[in-house]
Amino acid sequence: MSTSGSLSADEQKLAELGYKQELRRGWSGFSNFAISFAIICILAGCFTTYGQALKNGGPIAISIAWPLISVMILFVAWSMSELASAFPTAGGIYYWASRLGGAAWGWFTGWFNLIGLVAVSASVIYVSATFLMYTLGLYDVHFVFNFAKAAAGTNLHYTAHVNFALFGLILLLDIFINVFRGQLVAFLYNISVWWNIVGVLAIVVLLIAVPSHHASFSYVFGHKANESGFSGGTVNAAKFWIYVLPLGFLLTMYTITGYDASAHLSEETRGSEQSSPRGIWLSVFYSAVFGWIVLLAITFAIPHAHETEIYKAAYPAVTIIETALTSSAAKAVLLISTIGQLFCGAACVTSASRMTFAFSRDGAVPGHNLWRRLNHHRTPTWAVAFVAVFALIITIPAYFPNHLGSPVAFLAVTSISVIGLYIAYTIPVFLRWRMGERFQRGSWTLGKKYKWINPIAVVWVGLCVIIFSLPFSPEGEPWEKGFTWNAVNYAPLVTIGLIVAVAIWYFGWARKTFKGPIRTVDELDVEQSLPAIAEAP
Repeated sequence: MSTSGSLSADEQKLAELGYKQELRRGWSGFSNFAISFAIICILAGCFTTYGQALKNGGPIAISIAWPLISVMILFVAWSMSELASAFPTAGGIYYWASRLGGAAWGWFTGWFNLIGLVAVSASVIYVSATFLMYTLGLYDVHFVFNFAKAAAGTNLHYTAHVNFALFGLILLLDIFINVFRGQLVAFLYNISVWWNIVGVLAIVVLLIAVPSHHASFSYVFGHKANESGFSGGTVNAAKFWIYVLPLGFLLTMYTITGYDASAHLSEETRGSEQSSPRGIWLSVFYSAVFGWIVLLAITFAIPHAHETEIYKAAYPAVTIIETALTSSAAKAVLLISTIGQLFCGAACVTSASRMTFAFSRDGAVPGHNLWRRLNHHRTPTWAVAFVAVFALIITIPAYFPNHLGSPVAFLAVTSISVIGLYIAYTIPVFLRWRMGERFQRGSWTLGKKYKWINPIAVVWVGLCVIIFSLPFSPEGEPWEKGFTWNAVNYAPLVTIGLIVAVAIWYFGWARKTFKGPIRTVDELDVEQSLPAIAEAP
C-alpha cells in the first residue's frame, strides 16, 4: 500500500501512529468483539479452573467472589479501552506503554504481554486436549490413542503422555487455521460467539432440568471449603481468608483474560477507534454475566451424595456433570464445553501471533525479520509458528505426571498467563494515570473517571500477581518436609527468570538499538494524504 494516495479513516489514523496498512482490514466491529469473547470463553475457564475455586474457598469463592472480581476486572478493561481508542495498533499494550512512558516501558510491557499470550495459548490448548481426550473416551472413540484407558486414570504416566501428544496435535491444527485469510478466521470466531452463548444456555437448562437434587441457596452462597491442604483443612483460621480463599480467585482472573485481543486485531478492524475499545469491555461484561450463570448452575447441581468425590477430583466440574446428569446429558455438556475450548485455543494463537508480529515489526524479538513476514493472505504465518513452538516448550512439565493426580502444571501455566497479561495490562494504565490531563484521548474516553478507575485497576492487579505466585499446596513449599518439585507453582520462576533475562538483554545491548515503535510510513506521505481525506464524502 502506498500512503501517498487516498487513505481510509482507519488507515489515516494508523499512519498518524507511524504504521502503514500491511495487515488486511476486513474485520467488523462484531468480529473484533468476537475474538476477545472467544478467548475469554466461559466454556473453557468456567469448567477447567472451577476446581481451583471450589477447593480453595468452596461455593462462596464462586457464587460471591466471581461477580465481585468481575467488577475489578471491568475497571482494568475500561482503562484499557480508553487506551485502545487513542492508539488502535496491533502492538496494542506495548505501543501504549512506549508512547506514554518511553522505549524501556514499552520493552518490558511488550515482553510481559508476549509471555502472557504464549502462556494463555498453552494453558487453553493443553486443557482442551485433556477435555477432548476425556470426552472421546465417553463416546467410546479410539482414534490413534486409547482414550478410554487414558481417561480412566489407571496409569498416570500413560495419561500424561497421551494428553501431551494430543496437545501437540491441536497446536498443529491451530497453526493450520491461523494461516488462512483473516476474514475466514474472523468468521470462525463469529460462530464461536454463538456457540458460547447457545452452549451456555443449553448447559444451564440441562443442569436445571435433569438433576433430581439441587443444592440449597444457603449452601451455594454460604458454604466454605478448604481442600488445599493448608491449615489442616480448616475454614475458620485467618490463613483461610488471607491465603486459601484468594487462591480461588484464579478461576475468575484466568477465565476473564485475553481480552487485549481486540486491541491486537485493531489494524484488521474497520472503525477501530470505536470498535476495539467496545470489543474489550463488552467481552468482559458479557463473559462475566454468562459465566456467573453457568457457574451457579454447576454449583447448584452438586449432588450431596458425591460431595467428597467432587472436592477430591482433579476437575470437579466434570465430576459434578457426570454424577448429577444422565449419561447422554453429561456427554452433551462435555462436548459443548470441549468444542468451545477448541475455539478458544485457536483464538489465543491468533491474538498472540498479532502481538508477535507487531513487536517484531519494531525489532524487539530475536529473528524479528522472520516473525514479521506475511503470507499471500497477509497473515503472519511465522509469528503463528513462533507462538505454537514456545507454547509447546513452556508446557513440557505437564509431560511428567504429578503424583497427587492434580493438574499442577496446568495451574502453573495459567498463573503465568494471568501474571504476564495483567502486568502488561496495567503498566500502560499506570502511565496513563500518571500523565493525567496531558493524555490525548481518542473518541472512546473515561472522561474524569480515569482518576479513580486507573489506580483501582493497578492496585488490584498488584495483589493478584502476589497471590498467583504462591504455592498451591503444602507439597509445593520448599521449606515443608513433604516438598516435591512436581507440586511446585513454577509461574514465578518462569516469569521472573524470563524478565531477568530480558532486563539483562535490554540494559546490556538492546537499549542501544531499540528505540520503541519504528515508523513504517513517512510523515510526508501522511501530510500528502490529508487533502484526500478532507475531500472524502
